[in-house]
Amino acid sequence: MSELYLNGAFVAPQQAMISVMDRGFLFGDGVYEVIPVYAGHPLRAAEHLQRLDNSLRAIGLQVPLSGADWSSVFTRLLAPDPMTDQALYLQVTRGSAPTRDHRFPAQPTPTVLAMAKPMKARDAAVAEQGVTVVTREDIRWLRCDIKSTSLLAAVLLRQSAQEAGAEEAILVRDGLALEGSTSNLFIVRDGQLITPPKGPLLLAGITRDLVLELARGDGISTQERDLAVEELRQADEVWISSSTREVLPVTRLDERSVGDGRPGPLWRRIDARYQAFKAELRRAAA
Repeated sequence: MSELYLNGAFVAPQQAMISVMDRGFLFGDGVYEVIPVYAGHPLRAAEHLQRLDNSLRAIGLQVPLSGADWSSVFTRLLAPDPMTDQALYLQVTRGSAPTRDHRFPAQPTPTVLAMAKPMKARDAAVAEQGVTVVTREDIRWLRCDIKSTSLLAAVLLRQSAQEAGAEEAILVRDGLALEGSTSNLFIVRDGQLITPPKGPLLLAGITRDLVLELARGDGISTQERDLAVEELRQADEVWISSSTREVLPVTRLDERSVGDGRPGPLWRRIDARYQAFKAELRRAAA
């Protein structure tokens, strides 16, 4: 990373500084967004920026930059490596105030950060082996639809999964499986693709919506409804999705095999559609 964007200027990472009084540092009082970029072409930038807008409005902040402004920032950040797959990270906090006070400052000046970094290459082994997940009780707050920088609960849950030798923790609240600590959740049952509905207890994933769109375009029946944890355990296939990890097949859940213990046929079908969608983005950018 040669430079990042901070409060209207492009600076080297080692020169980027914020006040220790910044509310993002003191309280986690901010929101963020991650946008995957393929060969210089952001995946559904408008939808990601709308979600950022939704998160900002939910915490009482105005959108700091217009769509055109963000686009200019993205162009500058992506320019040094235009053909590499990258991830754009955006963060907006409520800025700093003279004293540490839980109450909002009367006239906040948001801190705005954007940076890009290369995405990890797709792991070919995943298509053959899948990934392992574990279930964990959801200890997060009740507004998981806000993409908040206050991520300690998610950090602890993901760390718990790692210590158990798993890729992800599937979060359970009141007997319902909701999503992963850093991902959305799908199951396949009798040829139907099922995912929990949008609401305050999970993040409305842009990749999640794309997966549903691709499935419907391929004639696959889909449902958005509550998903009991026992139904998760009995699923023919389980998937997790996120912007930077795309769609991963789950082959082990809490030390038990999912289906026959291999990535399932519906996942292979959707993964092929997803990779074709990415290829179209790259061609459009060429």
